[in-house]
Amino acid sequence: MTRSGMGAAARRFEGPSADGPAQELIDAGFAWEIADAPMLHHGLNVADLGHVLDLQHRGIIPGGAARQLLTVLMEAYHTDAADFPYDARHGEPYNSRERHFVERIGDAAGWLHAGRPRREAARVALRVVLRRLTAELIVSAGSFAETTAEFAARHRDVFMADQTYLQQAQPSTFGHYLLGFVPPAVRDCERLFTALEQINQSPGGAGCVNGTQLLADRQHIADLLGFDGVIDHTRDAMWQTDTFIDVLASSVSVLSNQSKLAEDLEIWSSQEFDYVDLAGPYTRASVLMPQKRNPYALSIVRGGSGVVIGRLTGFLAVVKSPSARSDNLIFAYGEIPRALEFASKISDLMKGVVDTMSVNQNRMWKVLEDGFSQATDLAEHIMLTCGVDYRTAYRVVGEAVKAASRSGFRGVDIDPGMIDSAASKIGCRSLSLDPDDLARALDPRAIVATRTAPGGAAPDVVAQMAQDNCAAARRYCERATGQLARFTNVENELTKRVEDILASDAS
Repeated sequence: MTRSGMGAAARRFEGPSADGPAQELIDAGFAWEIADAPMLHHGLNVADLGHVLDLQHRGIIPGGAARQLLTVLMEAYHTDAADFPYDARHGEPYNSRERHFVERIGDAAGWLHAGRPRREAARVALRVVLRRLTAELIVSAGSFAETTAEFAARHRDVFMADQTYLQQAQPSTFGHYLLGFVPPAVRDCERLFTALEQINQSPGGAGCVNGTQLLADRQHIADLLGFDGVIDHTRDAMWQTDTFIDVLASSVSVLSNQSKLAEDLEIWSSQEFDYVDLAGPYTRASVLMPQKRNPYALSIVRGGSGVVIGRLTGFLAVVKSPSARSDNLIFAYGEIPRALEFASKISDLMKGVVDTMSVNQNRMWKVLEDGFSQATDLAEHIMLTCGVDYRTAYRVVGEAVKAASRSGFRGVDIDPGMIDSAASKIGCRSLSLDPDDLARALDPRAIVATRTAPGGAAPDVVAQMAQDNCAAARRYCERATGQLARFTNVENELTKRVEDILASDAS
């Protein structure tokens, strides 16, 4: 090797730079991470307290240093993130904390690094934060599902023309339509619980990449912090991203479902449809046009869904790098917590919209009665009573609807003569339908009453589905609420243990 080559190799292993960070690095890098410090602050405090207790449990940290560290960590725990001296000039949040602790207690702060790199502290902190936010999102999504199911049950016999492509399709009820948004919300709760189980696994004691000789038993720190288990592979513990993709994707699913409903309601609350009215607190007046009241809450739901989709997309873009790269998660510390927190707020908003809106039953019935949404049932009636194939019946009804519409008649006005005239136009024999049977076949209420198969629109079926989905949503809410209480108890026990240690030393 040449002397210049040896020099270059030596420079690569010189250790930390003696120079301070470039201002550009502070502005573009550390400042970005410091901006996320409020999201991680609580989790970092919990992670640090647990780590010191773990070191003390193993007899690694001297007693005096442990007491000093626990004292300043409890001060940080009780300090709001906005009041903590995070400063991008001193690096990212972990380094800022270290500098503050060194200023307070000197070299005793250095024991905080024993057996744990900064990334492990942040990984633990992120999971402490995300497990609570995930449980809160389950409560929000479950509450939306429960509220929507109850509203659907109350409107199970409000008849309307269901739509596809914003075109009238078949007679149905508003309750059946609205209930369609509940099963996806319940499944979202299930997906979020799966994500929560994955999130609440401990990366503690993983060290840098292959573990540490100081913390052979990784279960102790997991138990201290209330994790359900330990992430087995230390490298996976430090660098996994699929768990976070799952929880982000599930939050996107929550809002995508609600965004579809929001878009429908925005259309249906217009003067042109006049199917529903949003309660005043969920609208906003135009500052220019006195007659307008805009469905502002629905715009927030639709836009919020797009924002969370963007955060998922952004995270997917950074996790494509090779393994063991910091950029995988540097940008996750703020983006993922913010996405989950925002998703809960949007879901709560949509629950409020549904819970307080009013349904214009008469308007829905008039549009249904004036239209031709019973055409499919009419074709099936002709097929069953006249012994013709469905395609022929379809063509007959198509001709009858066309003629009736052009003459100003409604679907309920079609009579046997119109059917025979339509049959003649397509070269079909006279069908001679019974007038009473035909009237029943055209009656939207009678049509809906026939939908008794599982999942159908018959009011009793809707009521049972609503009850079942409501119960499932309530169970998820209760489970998630129980998890939130457990996380709170774990942290209370952790801080109580620290307070007892400090109190016994003081006495």
